[in-house]
Amino acid sequence: MHGDLPDDTHRTPPDVDETTVEALGKLSEALETVERARGHLYTFHQLTGSADFALGDAVALLRQAGHTELADRLDTELLGRNVVPGRWTFQLVEEYDDGYWSLFRGLEQDARDRLAGGTRHLHEARLKEQRRSPGQPGHEATP
Repeated sequence: MHGDLPDDTHRTPPDVDETTVEALGKLSEALETVERARGHLYTFHQLTGSADFALGDAVALLRQAGHTELADRLDTELLGRNVVPGRWTFQLVEEYDDGYWSLFRGLEQDARDRLAGGTRHLHEARLKEQRRSPGQPGHEATP
């Protein structure tokens, strides 16, 4: 049925071959994995920061309990320490975002622009057409 077709933004341009669709799909999959890795990096950043604040609370309680030597050592050697030489986690996040992540996103966008007119998720849109049951509730091509 004519009204149950993919929207124009998810149709494969006529001059794009199957191998190119597959390659762009793999590139998109790789970018999605990088996006997940970035999310884990932000999780690492937030968890490390939370741990440092909890450590500060522990240092204060140890001092209050009279364990000054241990509190001083934790305060001096660990509290606020760089996680890698010269860097806190926010700096790792910034370097990742400004470098690898931004480059990856830009190159993926460039590949889609050059090879498929900027169309996203061509491979997935094709899978949807292959796997859905046209005319069945919940299997519509578009909202």
